[in-house]
Parts: sequence; structure tokens; C-alpha cells
Amino acid sequence: MATPILTEEMFWLIVGMGLVTFIPRLLPLIALKTENWPDWSKRMLARVPFAILGALIFPGILYVGPTVTWGVAGATVAAFLAYFKAPLIAVVAGAIVFLTILDVILY
Repeated sequence: MATPILTEEMFWLIVGMGLVTFIPRLLPLIALKTENWPDWSKRMLARVPFAILGALIFPGILYVGPTVTWGVAGATVAAFLAYFKAPLIAVVAGAIVFLTILDVILY
């Protein structure tokens, strides 16, 4: 008899891991409703996702290709598209398409 791919023990382990990661994310949403917060704290917290995203993306810009120039070129195109309020998918696709065309032209 073949061993099942997902045993009952593995199933409950996955469910448990899901709960362990979900509960800490849910508790602040329940406990810290932003209805009574001062406006300055709401504005500050609204900017946190952008700061985190920038901290995650910036190192990748420096190591994306053979030289730093590739990352800076892609980031410049992405920033240009984002400045003109393009949708996120258009920003990402635009940077990828630009770097692909640049790669084809130069190499």
C-alpha cells in the first residue's frame, strides 16, 4: 500500500501553522482599532507599508544585474510610472519590459 501524500498528522500540522501565523496578525486589527487615534499617528502608520516596501526592494536594485546600472534603470522606470499613478502591475511590468528591451539591445 502506498503512503498517502498528506497524512492526517501533516494536515493538522499545516492547520496549526496557519493559525499560529494568522492569530498574531489578527489580534492587532481587533485590539487596535484606529477610530480613536490622533490624525498624526494615522498619517504615520499609513506610510509604514511604503517604508517597508522600500527597505525590501532597495537592496535588490543594487544586485539585480551585471552592474548597479541595471537596477537603477529599472527603478527609474518604475518610479516614473508610479509618479504618474500607474497601477502596480503596470509599474512592475513596465520595469520588466524596459529591462528586457535594454538587454536585447545591448546584448
